[in-house]
Amino acid sequence: MESVEMSHREVQILLVEDNKSDAMLTIRALKKHNLANNLVHLIDGAQALDFIFGKGEFEGRDIENKPKVIFLDIKMPKVSGLEVLRVIKNDERTKLIPVVMMTSSKQEKDILESHQLGVNSYVVKPVGFENFSKTIAELGFYWLAINNSPEV
Repeated sequence: MESVEMSHREVQILLVEDNKSDAMLTIRALKKHNLANNLVHLIDGAQALDFIFGKGEFEGRDIENKPKVIFLDIKMPKVSGLEVLRVIKNDERTKLIPVVMMTSSKQEKDILESHQLGVNSYVVKPVGFENFSKTIAELGFYWLAINNSPEV
């Protein structure tokens, strides 16, 4: 897990990814394009919900310090990405936070359920470092620099 001592710094990207290799590649791609300055990496859905809502190990964290975007894997231990998405999009305090599902699942069931729950984007992780790195950089740039989201 990356440092989460960010009570005074704005969290731009919340990366929720249990696969160490995918997380390292994502962070490396974002750093290469100077998009990882205020990134928090968590390893499961339960930890993500605790972080977002200031509970458990993150009790006392300022929950008004919301991420500008959440990159969320679907298949994770403890709490699935779909359940994290459901909770985020059903809570008035967090429903406007953009969520990008980043997964290896191409299953129509996962795509459909993600969109029914309100995902902002569904991206199948590309194979190969160059394609993966390029896609992650484009996602980071789009959600942090191009997209205009309401203040959440």
